[in-house]
Amino acid sequence: MTFRSSILTLYPEMFPGFLGESLSGKALERGDWSLDTIQIRDFATDRHRSVDDTPAGGGAGMVLRPDVLARAIDSVADDGRPRLLMSPRGRPLTQSRVRELAAADGAVIVCGRFEGVDQRVIDSRGLEEVSIGDYILSGGEPAAMILLDAIIRVLPGVMGNPESGTHESFENGLLEHPHFTRPQVFEDMQIPAVLTSGNHAKIEKWRLEEARKLTAERRPDLIQPVTK
Repeated sequence: MTFRSSILTLYPEMFPGFLGESLSGKALERGDWSLDTIQIRDFATDRHRSVDDTPAGGGAGMVLRPDVLARAIDSVADDGRPRLLMSPRGRPLTQSRVRELAAADGAVIVCGRFEGVDQRVIDSRGLEEVSIGDYILSGGEPAAMILLDAIIRVLPGVMGNPESGTHESFENGLLEHPHFTRPQVFEDMQIPAVLTSGNHAKIEKWRLEEARKLTAERRPDLIQPVTK
């Protein structure tokens, strides 16, 4: 099954970008996923092809017009795929949500620009706002690429070793344990002895302990409170 992505953007030339390289690029060539870009400006009706206007109530910047964006969204078949709007005020993207999206037939992704998108088109077209972090980008295109990269890599057959995607940060609610490889000694620092012991039970125990330690230090918010 092909994961079908439709991207609504004012800059379709930005795609596929880095998604055309490495694992995602090979997956695109194989047909594991497909990319369709829709130029929002094509749905403007005035001679200047205007897509934005001043914010109601005043304020700085411009707002993406609902009528233009609605026509662009409506040009994409309403086939049950989730409609996503990349937005800093959206719900934070999680690995579990990534896997939910990867299990779908695809996604329609709207890339915002300017100060934002008119709320009426968000409501009327059922857009799910998605955030990739607590910071502001110049537009939704980089965020959409990051979202797609996260989805594509967990599609069946994209990663050579299926286990690669299950032993990573966030997959089990923890950050990933430290990694080591040859040489045995690097700048007087040795690989932890347990990793070269051949005792797989001890290795797994060490990895879990290290993952818990890192998570407690760096992302304590990921640790679920113990309920009595």
